[in-house]
Amino acid sequence: MAELLDPELDKILEGTSRSFYLSLSKLPSKIRSQVGLLYLLARTSDTIADSERGSTADRLAWLKQYGGFVQGTGEELPDLGELAAIQRNPAEGRLLEVVDSSVACLDSFSEEDKERIRRCLEIIISGQTLDLERFADASPENMVSLHDDSELDDYAYRVAGSVGEFWTSVSLGHLFKLGEEDERRIYELAVRFGKSLQMINILRDIPEDLAMGRCYIPSPALSEIKLTPTDLLDHRNIESFRPLYYQYLNLTASHLEAAIEYIEMLPHSQFRLRGACMLPVLIAYRTLERLRDGNVLDPAERIKISREDINQVLKQVALAVPFPGSSTKLLNKARITGRS
Repeated sequence: MAELLDPELDKILEGTSRSFYLSLSKLPSKIRSQVGLLYLLARTSDTIADSERGSTADRLAWLKQYGGFVQGTGEELPDLGELAAIQRNPAEGRLLEVVDSSVACLDSFSEEDKERIRRCLEIIISGQTLDLERFADASPENMVSLHDDSELDDYAYRVAGSVGEFWTSVSLGHLFKLGEEDERRIYELAVRFGKSLQMINILRDIPEDLAMGRCYIPSPALSEIKLTPTDLLDHRNIESFRPLYYQYLNLTASHLEAAIEYIEMLPHSQFRLRGACMLPVLIAYRTLERLRDGNVLDPAERIKISREDINQVLKQVALAVPFPGSSTKLLNKARITGRS
C-alpha cells in the first residue's frame, strides 16, 4: 500500500483504528492522504475528549485550543504531554505527542483540500464539545440521557454524517463529477451513510456508555416503555427494552439502505472507492444482525465482528467489486440479512 502520510503517522493511524484503516487502505491514491489526515486529526480530538484524566473544563479548554490551532486562528497548541503518557493505547499516546507533525501535514494539500479538512474537523469537534458539556456531571449514580431523537440525530451528524460529506466532497474534487441533481442527492445519502455507522457504534456500546453515566437513548422514549436509563444497567431488562431498541436498529438499517444507494451512485470505474465504501457497510450489516439477536445490555456479551468475519468480507469485496452485478448482489444479500 502507498504511504498515506509519513511512515510514522501512517503507523499511528493504523494503530488507532484498524477497522477504519481497512477502508482507508483501499482508497484511490488521489484522496487517501486527505481522508487519512482528517481521521488522524479527528482521532486526536477524540482522544482529548475521552481522556480519563483531566476535568471536563480542562478537556473543553484543550479541545478549543487544539481546534483553534488546526484552524490557524492564533490559538497555541495545548501541552498534551501528560495526557499522552496515561493513554492505555500506545498509539493514542503517540498520537498526542506528534500533534505538531499531524497539523503540519495540512500544508502539503491544496487550499481547497485544507478547507475541506478544517471544515469537517470543526464540525466533529463541535459534536465532541457538545458531548462533553452534555455529560459533564454524568456518572453511574447520576445517569444523564438525551432529551429526544433530534439530539441523537444531531450528534450522529456532527461526528459521522459530516465525514460522509467530506468523503464525498474530496471524491468529487479529485475522482469524478456528477450532474447538479445527482450531486445534491449523493450528499444527502453521504450524511445518512455516516450516520448509519455512528448509530451502529452507539447501539453496540450502550453498556460502556452507561458505565460512565451516559445514555444516548432519549429518556422520554424509555419512559414510554416504563424504563429509565438506570434500568438499562440491568441486563435482565432486555426484553422490555427490545421493542424500543429494535426501532433504533430499524432506523440504522434505513440509513444503511441510503449507504447502498450511495455506493450504487459511484461510477463503476471507481473500483477502489466502491470497495472502500462497501467494506464498512457489509461489516455494519453483520453487526446489525448480531445486535438483533444478542443481549446488548449485558456487558459480558460484547457484540463485535470477528477477524475471521472481516477477512471473509474483504475477500467478498475483492471478488465482487470489479463487476457491477456482483457488487449489487453482495449488497442486496447483506441488506436482506440485516432486516431479519
